[in-house]
Amino acid sequence: MSIGNSSSDAPSSASDVPSSTPSIGLILARGRRDAGLTVDAVSAATRVRVPLVRAIELDDFGPCGGDVYARGHIRAYARAVGIDPDPLVDRYDAEHGGRPEPTPVAPMYDTDRVRVEPRRPNWTAAMIAAIVVVVAFVGFTMFSGGGSQQVAGHASQQGPSSRPSASAPSAAPSAPGSTAPSAPSTLPSTQPSNSPIAAVPANKVVVKLTAGGGKSWVSATGANGNTLFQGLLGQGQSKTFTDDKKISLVLGNAGAVQLFVNGKDLGTAGGNGQLVRTDFTPGNPQAG
Repeated sequence: MSIGNSSSDAPSSASDVPSSTPSIGLILARGRRDAGLTVDAVSAATRVRVPLVRAIELDDFGPCGGDVYARGHIRAYARAVGIDPDPLVDRYDAEHGGRPEPTPVAPMYDTDRVRVEPRRPNWTAAMIAAIVVVVAFVGFTMFSGGGSQQVAGHASQQGPSSRPSASAPSAAPSAPGSTAPSAPSTLPSTQPSNSPIAAVPANKVVVKLTAGGGKSWVSATGANGNTLFQGLLGQGQSKTFTDDKKISLVLGNAGAVQLFVNGKDLGTAGGNGQLVRTDFTPGNPQAG
């Protein structure tokens, strides 16, 4: 007597997966180790609790709280270690009965019952507008007539001596051959700098990361909480971030990352496999 469903009752999509293929949890665990990340680093990057990360690596998706949350945790975990999440989510759906069909939403109201009432003319507003136009026209007429009479009387009182004097001659042109002194140039210097971060502004914070010792998961956030970068930084790759007030960093494999902050080389951010959180502000440290 066998316990559970027989092989003929298993979903066809799940049976298509070869038994020799690694499980979802094993693929994610291998990706984490290849990226040089610890379970704590993945938990910090995905905001998934450490016990739940360990359960996912053991293919125990019960603590996730349902298929919707399980798919979300698989996507977040895969992106944190640099793996394409779509094949893993499709495989999860195949092994757990497929994705449910969307439920159609019933209409909230019947558009045929909506009637447009004809608008009645607003005679009060029309009368007020007509009165305003009449008052403005009368006032403009009175003002124009009185102003023209005053101008005519004032002109008749003026005599020949009241003519405006000729304007003073303009300044004499410069003598031929003479050149005016040119203003000093204020253009910034374009000479190259030997600093790893050239021309660091005094009122900004500039952080450059270089993964010289291997791969590392990196999260960079600005002062207002906006994400500047989140993902895997491959060996030999570099990223530069700039903000007006503060840059917050989370480094999964700190020993592989070299820090350049405000033009100053700070060396490696920590030890191999170490999770490091740090913040930098303008002038901290002083530009070197």
